[in-house]
Amino acid sequence: MVWSFFHTFATEKKGYRFVINDMKKIVLITGATSGIGLACARKFAANGDKLILTGRNESRLAEIKKELTEKGSDVLTLSFDVRDREKAEKYIETLPAEWKEIDVLVNNAGLALGLEPEFEGNLDDWATMIDTNIKGLLTMTRLVVPGMVERNRGHIINVGSVAGDAAYAGGNVYCATKAAVKALSDGLRIDVANTAIRVTNLKPGLVETNFSNIRFRGDKDRAANVYKGIKPLTGDDIADVAVYAANAPEHVQIAEVLILATHQASGSMIYRT
Repeated sequence: MVWSFFHTFATEKKGYRFVINDMKKIVLITGATSGIGLACARKFAANGDKLILTGRNESRLAEIKKELTEKGSDVLTLSFDVRDREKAEKYIETLPAEWKEIDVLVNNAGLALGLEPEFEGNLDDWATMIDTNIKGLLTMTRLVVPGMVERNRGHIINVGSVAGDAAYAGGNVYCATKAAVKALSDGLRIDVANTAIRVTNLKPGLVETNFSNIRFRGDKDRAANVYKGIKPLTGDDIADVAVYAANAPEHVQIAEVLILATHQASGSMIYRT
């Protein structure tokens, strides 16, 4: 397969943007109904790629499909929870022939629940985070990557976190799941080193999405305080990096990217005005 790669920077009022042109790929994005996943869907669609979008909210998936198809994108939606291995297997194994050769897998589905000390944590919350952030990622990897190996082409983009580098107060289990994403990304990269498959681990810092609303179970005031006094990243910022990595020349593997807001130095050090 011959890949072409070029990007154009154009000045805008709020800074710059890059436009990447490449041959059309099939991109599967998990957790595509909001946040980083939705931003990735829009950015890959704008790049001309075909999209397989998964998520738990079927009606929201339908809305996103309508939005993107009206702009000329080819979109297939699959409504399932990545924690449900049987459904995941069913949907991936029964993909229509024209959708089977997935070029890019974006393992984005993930969440954080609660901010309690580890010795006071909620066991159900822990199970949900582990089953989604780790087991769900493993399930999708196991279902999609064998086809990539057979075709000797493909790219896995795992959405990890700065939280996977070092724990922060109250982060305990969530941080552990994102540390696992790093280890699994590194391990997979080793496993496919004899192929043309690439593996990227994106590690966002403070990103203003629905993440904190979910963590604090809809407490909007508490969620808003997370981003108080700093201009955080957006889902688009992370999606830009994902699309860039997916369109790098064949011999270039962007293995890991730590993306922080300008006034964030680490997972726990943030300068607020």
